Amino acid sequence: MSEFRWLTAAEQSAWRAYLEASQLLANTLERELQSECGLSAADYEIFVRLSEAPLRRMRMSELADRTLYSRSRLSHAVTRLEKEGWLRREDCADDKRGTFAELTEEGFAKLVDAAPRHVGGVRKHLIECLAPEQISQLEAIMTAVREQLLGPDVAPRLTEPGAALLPEPAPVRSAPAAANA
Repeated sequence: MSEFRWLTAAEQSAWRAYLEASQLLANTLERELQSECGLSAADYEIFVRLSEAPLRRMRMSELADRTLYSRSRLSHAVTRLEKEGWLRREDCADDKRGTFAELTEEGFAKLVDAAPRHVGGVRKHLIECLAPEQISQLEAIMTAVREQLLGPDVAPRLTEPGAALLPEPAPVRSAPAAANA
């Protein structure tokens, strides 16, 4: 068994700074999204991932993987967002076990409204307090951590954007009459 190694003073300081700053940043962005847009950070992440997907839809299993949510957590969130009219589910025609989550026009409009506010918060609370070289360093650091945790083959696949944050609206598909009730 290898010898246990405590963190050095510098490592401990870096670790605590990371913990405090990441929690403060996440809490601040969550509070702003909730108060200004009525969305949680989890809702926003789901909307972004779907907006980047072709036809603004994705298999629930892939959406869970890309958002790093459990299947159960994602299912509960999608159910709640469906009730708001922002998402809809659709069975996979070629795989009876699969289900798609799709961003509705109302959901896309909600994202279009929320995105500038959220990005403004990210800019204000993170980007503007860093020098350009620190932004590059932050990306390199967090990419290394992500790859170590997920593996180098999985990490890039989870973060590949399918398109710009807010792509051109997908063609509107008619919904079944029951969905409009």
